[in-house]
Amino acid sequence: MTVAAYAAPTGAAPRFLCKSGVSRDPSSRQTPTSRRPRIRYLRWRRATTLYRMTPSPPRPPGHAALRRGRCSETQGIYLVTSVTDGRRALFADPRLATAATDALLDMRLWPRSRLLAWVLMPDHWHGLVELGAWETLPDLMRRLKSNTARQVRFVLPLACSVWAPAYHDRALRHDDCLLTAARYLVANPLRAGLVRRVGDYPHWGALWIEGVPPTARAAPPHALCRRIAPVGAA
Repeated sequence: MTVAAYAAPTGAAPRFLCKSGVSRDPSSRQTPTSRRPRIRYLRWRRATTLYRMTPSPPRPPGHAALRRGRCSETQGIYLVTSVTDGRRALFADPRLATAATDALLDMRLWPRSRLLAWVLMPDHWHGLVELGAWETLPDLMRRLKSNTARQVRFVLPLACSVWAPAYHDRALRHDDCLLTAARYLVANPLRAGLVRRVGDYPHWGALWIEGVPPTARAAPPHALCRRIAPVGAA
């Protein structure tokens, strides 16, 4: 940028004009002597206005779009699945699996709903839950994920993200065979080849007594007994 000086009146401080004609004297409030700054400003204003008016490309539908219009049913039974972030086998570490199990079975997380059966795999979690009054499935899953993630980070502070931001759920009708669903759920370690007998896997549980559906009796959610004999177990 070229700067040129011009003659100022006697007693006045000299002022300098740049090539565009704008005075560089901070005390001066002269209007620009050239139209170039005005034209550049108008071009920039027009470009930014057109950019703001251009509609953004539509976002691909995500998990929130899949849950739009769905509602949770009171006393409904759901088979839910939540995976770890990036399908990492975080819970292959016994310390992290124990911390997550203790957090899942915390009785403060189940004031109204009940956990009928569950199994914690190295990279995901399956649960058979029964919603209570004034409880929604998103609120319950949010509470379970936050509590387990907090306990896992307490053991492993470098674990940035524990769970994936979504989950899969399937509503079961009351006339469905809950015992079959629970057997299928707790037999996941057997099908994955982690153990030879389901009883050898430490991170699972079920609320069941001799094949009687758990909805037929009132039991605290944390009193999970392992009385189910899964199909195919020795």
